[in-house]
Amino acid sequence: MCKGLADLPATCLKSAKDIKHKIGFLLQKPDPPQDQKALKEKEKEKAKVTVVNRISPAETEKWKTSFNNLIKNDDGRRAFTSFLQSEYSQENIEFWVACEDFKQTSMDKMNLKAKNIFERYIDADSPSEVNLDSATREQARKNLERCDASCFEEAQSKIFTLMEKDSYRRFLKSKLFMELSQPLTGNKPCSLEKKGKQHISDYSQCLPSYA
Repeated sequence: MCKGLADLPATCLKSAKDIKHKIGFLLQKPDPPQDQKALKEKEKEKAKVTVVNRISPAETEKWKTSFNNLIKNDDGRRAFTSFLQSEYSQENIEFWVACEDFKQTSMDKMNLKAKNIFERYIDADSPSEVNLDSATREQARKNLERCDASCFEEAQSKIFTLMEKDSYRRFLKSKLFMELSQPLTGNKPCSLEKKGKQHISDYSQCLPSYA
């Protein structure tokens, strides 16, 4: 008869433990895959578009007259930013806005902000690198040494021209702009969420906001 584990040889005890460990490992349930529903919900959140107001046709007509009229108007800039996001080139407008904000920065904070702008948008292989020639990039680097409100003036001008000659022209022909140019219907501001194959163009006069 079995007199207990204490009477078994040490080698038997070791073998028993090994077997128990292997059986336990095999019986372990693998971690369940991430809930697909939760993933879909996250994707929906990313795709959500909050609309801030409606745009009058008279306003959109001004946007057509010059890129400056578009980009200097809050609603126009938001709409243009939304369009650039669809083209994965929003770093251009983000850089332009950052430069505008930089010009209003107090002298005691200017050096730090200039360094952050350079490292984010101008430096080679930066996270949101804009399309600048090497000479302009190097000039911006040198300007950091004598930082003032004109530090990024040349670089900002180059990106403005790039957007004006390229993205702006496509924006004026885009479905988004066509929808925004339609006559107003109703007075309430609207808010929407993209679902499935539904697009912003399904909602007349809806203007997407941007962070």
